[in-house]
Amino acid sequence: PTSPLNRVLPNRPSCFNYLHVTTVHLFKEPWDTNKVDHHTDKYNNNKLIVRRGQSFYIQIEFNRPYNPRKDFFRVEYVIGRYPQENKGTYIPVPVVRELRSGKWGAKVISTEDRSVRLSIQSSPECIVGKFRMYIAVWTPYGILRTSRNPETDTYILFNPWCEEDAVYLEDEREREEYVLNDIGVIFYGDFNNIKSRSWSYGQFEDGILDACLHLMDKAQMDLSGRGNPIKVSRVGSAMVNSKDDEGVLVGSWDNVYAYGVPPSAWTGSIDILLEYQSSQNPVRYGQCWVFAGVFNTFLRCLGIPARVVTNYFSAHDNDANLQMDIFLQEDGNVNSKLTKDSVWNYHCWNEAWMTRPDLPVGFGGWQAVDSTPQENSDGMYRCGPASVQAIKHGHVCFQFDAPFVFAEVNSDLVYITAKKDGTHVVEAVDTTHVGKLIVTKQIGGDGMNDITDNYKFPEGQKEERLALETALMYGVKKPLNTEGIVKQRSDVDMDFVVENAVLGKDFKVTITFQNNSPKAYTISAYLSGNITFYTGVSKEEFKNETFEVALDPLSFKKEEVLVRASEYMGQLLEQASLHFFVTARVNETGDILAKQKSTVLTIPTITIKVRGAQMVGSDMVVTVEFTNPLKESLKNVWIRLEGPGVIKPMRKMFREIRPNSTVQWEEVCRPWVSGLRKLMASMTSDSLRHVYGELDLQIQRQRTV
Repeated sequence: PTSPLNRVLPNRPSCFNYLHVTTVHLFKEPWDTNKVDHHTDKYNNNKLIVRRGQSFYIQIEFNRPYNPRKDFFRVEYVIGRYPQENKGTYIPVPVVRELRSGKWGAKVISTEDRSVRLSIQSSPECIVGKFRMYIAVWTPYGILRTSRNPETDTYILFNPWCEEDAVYLEDEREREEYVLNDIGVIFYGDFNNIKSRSWSYGQFEDGILDACLHLMDKAQMDLSGRGNPIKVSRVGSAMVNSKDDEGVLVGSWDNVYAYGVPPSAWTGSIDILLEYQSSQNPVRYGQCWVFAGVFNTFLRCLGIPARVVTNYFSAHDNDANLQMDIFLQEDGNVNSKLTKDSVWNYHCWNEAWMTRPDLPVGFGGWQAVDSTPQENSDGMYRCGPASVQAIKHGHVCFQFDAPFVFAEVNSDLVYITAKKDGTHVVEAVDTTHVGKLIVTKQIGGDGMNDITDNYKFPEGQKEERLALETALMYGVKKPLNTEGIVKQRSDVDMDFVVENAVLGKDFKVTITFQNNSPKAYTISAYLSGNITFYTGVSKEEFKNETFEVALDPLSFKKEEVLVRASEYMGQLLEQASLHFFVTARVNETGDILAKQKSTVLTIPTITIKVRGAQMVGSDMVVTVEFTNPLKESLKNVWIRLEGPGVIKPMRKMFREIRPNSTVQWEEVCRPWVSGLRKLMASMTSDSLRHVYGELDLQIQRQRTV
């Protein structure tokens, strides 16, 4: 079906009476009913883009008027090299009297002179991709097909507006947010100091739809599986990272980015996906929020409702036993050789909305999918889709990768002293530290929506215990593997707070000891300050201090430790995260007290200003400004700027920015999309990263004369 009929027609005048096609109109302009009704008018693409399970219109011009009693033709859609009807890669669309829901069909809705207008209904289970279109006409000499014409190529996408589609989403506000919004907010930082940044998903930008479809081609995904959102999201989660399949992004957590772009410098997905498609090589570098941002673009672009979620205190538990073992030496310091598990300050993944006919009833809806390469799943670095509802109830036996996600949000933190004689003593168990808060962007705004209750019952409730016991029944959560018993609670309580710390400034850590008994105690305490990756892995200890405290009966005492900027500035990592660990020994009883906390330094921001008319098609001047607040020069400074529908992604380099000096960068742009838009900028340099700025814009429509 991919080539026209090559047989030579008899050289007789009568053969011209047989029907043949002269032109085909697809109504594919952004204002045409096809694109408006199918919510594809935002795609910066001049081809016809429709959503499956919903009718659309085409018009065929013939060489003479069409006679339905004598003439027979049909529309054909073809995808792939070896199209077959039984695989859904060759779709003959018959002309029928009435369209039937759920079935392919074409209905003549009007005829005028030589033209015929058709309403074409596609199947809600149709393959998602770019189809070639032909018109086949029956003649006495065989079937005559139109020639291959790239102008009639048609993209068919998932349809969250169609009740029969596996990705159907009922709420219109949710569809606007999770399918049509091309700008998002990603939360990061620390549970006690939550930060957010905007991200340009850019799923409608020029070339992005082809780049997303290219990922499935690169994965050599079977065409017949491309209509199934479970399979598409699972393939996507593997392809967004480069491990084992030369996918989109190379992950790097070692603070060395000489051969690429630091993860914090990206402001959106557009540059990453277009570079990957054009170079055919993985793009350097990404970390979890970059993987999640790009994966979200992939899902929304194809029509699968999706959102980025952030889990604060996310457990990375290699053996998925729901137990994060932190081993202490007898003096209270962390034993780094024995401590293998890590708790990330935060971790970002995605949720995709779909039915799960492969699972029992009730486990459809939001599915956790994660493209950050953490653990191997069925031979590849990927994760999900795992039913969020199944995770909440502990039903971790259902595919895919539910035990790993359950561990991320529901592990216990166990402090164990490893004694010199080889025995282990459990000092404390913290059942509430991991999965402290799970959030996503709110619908219709930039605020935070707390979705912790979607993943777990409130701590301590009967339902939460039951979910844990269910997970235990499936062999996920193991009993405490410790050769000893949990110690009785000490008479002395300890806690500490870290003062709000600004980059380049001194700050204090205040430790409080509370004696709850009528006895006096003496305490030997140790504070360790470490520069850490947001993954919880320590890079360098920059501060250690020991001190003695005498506690009177039923009293409390505060100790202050000053942290100087000179102690941490030379060692800073990507996200300026500092981790403090305080351990103390009650000398009279031998009790060990241990607490750990992270803090994220407050970092300067970029200022964005605009002047000129904020209107489609009008020139507007964008000014990006940054002042170096540090006492040292910043070198090799890259500033990136982008705003979907307003300005294409661009970047500029400054060799050096001296202390307290300001740089400015101006660009002229012409917005092409109206409505609420956003400009985003990032700054990265040799010694300072994760610097952002953004500006909300209300772009007016072009004035009509």
